[in-house]
Amino acid sequence: MPEQQQTPLTYERILELFHETREQFRETREQFQETREQFRLTDLRLAQQFQETAQETDRERKEFAREWRQQIQESERERIEFAREWRQRSQELDRKIQETWAQIKQTNKDVGGLTSSIGAIVANMVKGNIVEKFEALGYHDLDDCCEKKKFKNKKLKIKGEIDLFLENGSIAILIEVKTTLETKDIRDHIERLEKFRRYIDARGDDKRQFIGAVAGASVDDEVADFALESGMYVIVQSGEAVEIVPTPEGFQARKW
Repeated sequence: MPEQQQTPLTYERILELFHETREQFRETREQFQETREQFRLTDLRLAQQFQETAQETDRERKEFAREWRQQIQESERERIEFAREWRQRSQELDRKIQETWAQIKQTNKDVGGLTSSIGAIVANMVKGNIVEKFEALGYHDLDDCCEKKKFKNKKLKIKGEIDLFLENGSIAILIEVKTTLETKDIRDHIERLEKFRRYIDARGDDKRQFIGAVAGASVDDEVADFALESGMYVIVQSGEAVEIVPTPEGFQARKW
């Protein structure tokens, strides 16, 4: 392969290359300056954006802090208001409770006194003419009459109290007196009669028969019917005296 011939390097050629190099250097410097200007503008733009962002963030932070303080202050006001209202309500509730307890105590006192007085009145009415009422039913010579007859036997672990006790030596009538007679009172009196029977039997050879009766200032028809079905006489208030509820046909007084 033949060798490539080189152009002779003349003075004119060297001068031409120098001008070309200087032109390239100038263009490169201009490009560098443009690039540096672009960087500078970019830095300025980024700095401005950062400052704006920082300012917005600081504004939001301050707004959040302001709102947070307001919420804390509002919560504190609500807490104080709630505490104040709670104290007032507690004081009012305490006052009402005290008033209610005072009313309850007074009511219990009044009711207790009323119950005692009514019980005594009913007992007196029953005792007043009850003997002749039972004599009209064939129970004669009921001369022995007592109130609040108590009985107790520790060995048998039984005890009780009979409001009115009528007897003639061979038979005894045990009367339970209530202001308002209820079905439960009749069941309780049956249990009382059974206890009294065991109490008497434990004392010796006592062959008396016991008859049950219940009395009340207020007696519902259903309660009276239940007592009669249980073999008990029913005594009710009639004006200033008392009367025995007429027994149904075929009625037989239960004996204990």
